[in-house]
Amino acid sequence: MDAAPWPAPAASGPLDAVIDLPGSKSLTARALVAAAVAGGPTTLRGALRSRDTELMRAALTALGARFEELPDDSGACADAVLRVTPAPRPFPVRAGADGVARIDCGLAGTVMRFVPPLAALADAPVVFDGDAAARRRPLAPLLDALTALGAEVGYLGDPGFLPVRVGPGGGGPLRPADPARPEAPHRVSVDASGSSQFLSALLLAGCLLPGGLAVTPTGPVPSLPHVAMTVEFLRERGIAVDEPDAGAPVGARTWTVHPGAPRGGTLVIEPDLSNAGPFLAAALVAGGRVGVRHWPAHTTQAGDAWRWLLPDLGGTVEQAREADGSLTLTAVGTGELHGIDADLSAVGELTPTVAALAALASAQGHASRLRGIGHLRGHETDRLAALTTEINRIGGTARQTADGLEIDALPTGVHLHPARLRAYADHRMATFAAVVGLGVPGIEVDDIACTAKTLPDFPALWAKLLSDREGR
Repeated sequence: MDAAPWPAPAASGPLDAVIDLPGSKSLTARALVAAAVAGGPTTLRGALRSRDTELMRAALTALGARFEELPDDSGACADAVLRVTPAPRPFPVRAGADGVARIDCGLAGTVMRFVPPLAALADAPVVFDGDAAARRRPLAPLLDALTALGAEVGYLGDPGFLPVRVGPGGGGPLRPADPARPEAPHRVSVDASGSSQFLSALLLAGCLLPGGLAVTPTGPVPSLPHVAMTVEFLRERGIAVDEPDAGAPVGARTWTVHPGAPRGGTLVIEPDLSNAGPFLAAALVAGGRVGVRHWPAHTTQAGDAWRWLLPDLGGTVEQAREADGSLTLTAVGTGELHGIDADLSAVGELTPTVAALAALASAQGHASRLRGIGHLRGHETDRLAALTTEINRIGGTARQTADGLEIDALPTGVHLHPARLRAYADHRMATFAAVVGLGVPGIEVDDIACTAKTLPDFPALWAKLLSDREGR
């Protein structure tokens, strides 16, 4: 039986809230992978506990890693503190009752892309599958690269998509690329134009190959901050990575990851700055102030772009250092929004929240254009089609372009109207609807539960945010 639609609360006055957010999904995924293949045990603090990260833990457990939840300082078992014992190599595959090793990717791009390269270094093949929507997410470029490295890849459905079987094949990835020069890296090309995760996946596993791995994308790479995140993460764990020159032309840029096991030790995960977006956006829609604690002074997260995106959309951003030395980033708004013309190619995951603010700004007479985000058609859903449909459903005027969206200003006197919005099983489409609902009373969301993919108990966090109002 389908769950009842979630009534998105409308803003009832200016906000005055400061929130704590769980750990970054992107950093948690990289930390779990690195810990599972590290040279020693790792303790992770602040790791996100969500559907995506639980699927990642299960996938890495199937390859021989072990995860233990540790007590916090009070002696209670804290979900966010994990002790990870790395898997031996080659990774010992754990088969199910039917003798076949299976990994459920759910709808997690990090699982379906970061783990298959590890399966190429295992002692037996693994079958990967996921949700129905996951079977529509592109995977072929990564699998083509693994095939070129000598791994076994067998499609069990439509070529280029889940389900797929991945294994070591003849052992090519486990042997030096050149026996006469064992220090020489393996080399591979990959079309990462559909997702930077294809490049990050190869870099994360590349350090485990004899001689390391040199990866050359054949075309443009969207969301480069995520690649920078992967590179910085590996370097912080002791793995040397050579990056291409900034001026290198597309098709001639090579990332080389040197061989070695990532260091173990203790690692603290930053809060998820992309997930901070809807909460900070609430201040612009409702008016007032919303702060996010523990904002990192330096970060590779795409969500750090809220510092300059929110002022372009009509808000202001303040930063304050707390007594413990941490930073709190605060968005301040008046309810008056601006349109925006922005290239979001590097920060595409922020698009749904930006689009929500742009849709509300259109009802105040401002047009917007969002560019550089054609790759969002291959995310959890086709986000460009979904955003266009849902903005038009509430009376806006939105259309797709070759690489983005255009949202027209509405004529004077024309208003957005309530409707039941679809989430498309996509967590960011659900939070898009929540932001819209602040400014359009009567909005409903058909599947708010999908936010558990990256933000556990979003409805309670949202309700708490809106309960903290000025003058209360």
